[in-house]
Amino acid sequence: MMRIALLGTGAMGTLFGVRLARVAEVWMLGTWAEALEATRRHGLRLTTAEGEETARVAVAGDPAEVPPCDLALILVKAYQTERAARWAKQVLRPEGVALTLQNGLGPLETLREILGPPRALQGVTTMGATLLAPGHARLGGKGPIWLGAALPNREQVDRIVDLLERAGFQVELQEDLQGVIWGKLVANTAINPITALFDVPNGALLERSDLWRLARRVARETAAIAWAQGISLPFEDPEGFVAEVCRRTAENSSSMRQDLHRGRPTEIDALNGAVAAIGRRIGVPAPLNEALWRWVKAAEEQRARTGRPVPSGAWPPSAITPRMEPAQR
Repeated sequence: MMRIALLGTGAMGTLFGVRLARVAEVWMLGTWAEALEATRRHGLRLTTAEGEETARVAVAGDPAEVPPCDLALILVKAYQTERAARWAKQVLRPEGVALTLQNGLGPLETLREILGPPRALQGVTTMGATLLAPGHARLGGKGPIWLGAALPNREQVDRIVDLLERAGFQVELQEDLQGVIWGKLVANTAINPITALFDVPNGALLERSDLWRLARRVARETAAIAWAQGISLPFEDPEGFVAEVCRRTAENSSSMRQDLHRGRPTEIDALNGAVAAIGRRIGVPAPLNEALWRWVKAAEEQRARTGRPVPSGAWPPSAITPRMEPAQR
């Protein structure tokens, strides 16, 4: 039986911990004391449309407590990747591999720098989960896991695919993940900051014309930057893809919305911030990504300064729409 170090104690860590505990020995490793204690006492809980799934996993707040592992699954926030990578290096066997399923741009490069390219693997998923309490999450949307096939030892990749499939996940191998990564980035940049700033679930973007108008234009803007780099997206219609994700995860609370509620830093730098920076570098304007990046950073600062969430009405689309292009029909 494989031994897995699960780095990430939030909603996605809970989701994967419950499912992987069916087929592997799972150690949840993190710094969130409340989640570790809840998991130690009661196990992990995942609420789904079909009912509730539970699992017992081992927990640790220090990598020195974890026995050698075959796989480190990285599910922390993008800005926490460096620490997670160093912890993964401590707990992995010499031939062990780290797999990131994180949002945004940059985590894989950090893993490769610390662990070496042969031990770093990237995956992408549009599955979602909402944290209900420490150690308890609600499944927010189903979808496949796209897994890279870049490791020099293909047997390692096949073993990870087998593990994930036995845990109940749908897995698709991709030789080149760039299109899938940027496809998810189109959805993340269009959905996460808007749902966070207006404090709404994903499905509300389709219900409110003002929010959908903004989201669809962000989707087009991010897609344009991908196409300008020669990246082929897994869809032709960015707006249609984002709408599909919103419908599939309608009740889900985006991770960025959850972070603002909890007063934690968000992943905005690795999402809209990264897209805006690439746009500046290649000469393709990204004013909406830039604006949303600035608004979320401001919301983070106000939350940290006052200890209170920013009222959702404080972020009107009119603050951003003057920089939009004319509406397309």
